[in-house]
Amino acid sequence: MTSPDPPRRDPERSTALPVETVDLDQFFDRDSLYTLRAALAAHASRVGATDDQIDHLLIVAGELAINAIRHGGGTGRLRLWHHDQTLYCQISDQGPGISGPTTLGTTQPDPASSDSGRGIWICRNLTTELTITNGPDGHGTIVTAVIPAPGHRPPPGNDPPEPG
Repeated sequence: MTSPDPPRRDPERSTALPVETVDLDQFFDRDSLYTLRAALAAHASRVGATDDQIDHLLIVAGELAINAIRHGGGTGRLRLWHHDQTLYCQISDQGPGISGPTTLGTTQPDPASSDSGRGIWICRNLTTELTITNGPDGHGTIVTAVIPAPGHRPPPGNDPPEPG
């Protein structure tokens, strides 16, 4: 499924980021998580993702989707795209946004805490990059996860391509 959205512009750069075709663009809620996982696995397999990549994708997307449902208003949007052998998974919601997104999940959480940040910590450990930002109007959260094929790392310092 392709997205009709125009190319995104990074406000820090004067040129458009590389545009990729979105492989999956799906809204979700609590009742559609199973369907979301099945669609993710099918689309990732179709674009040649490895079994390990698919496993990591399903864990990461599941954790992020549950966070969107719990903290982001009960619904969210998942977008999946790929570039070369790397998968990009983006979850967005319309919740209140979060404070301190760059430090969230960077240290191992206390297992005794009920709202420990464990899911984000897991996501950071299964990806080469996890970018968390608030939405453009300050509401909502956008999380983009980078999942490379085993042994394949995106070049350091390069921005991930944005979906079209």
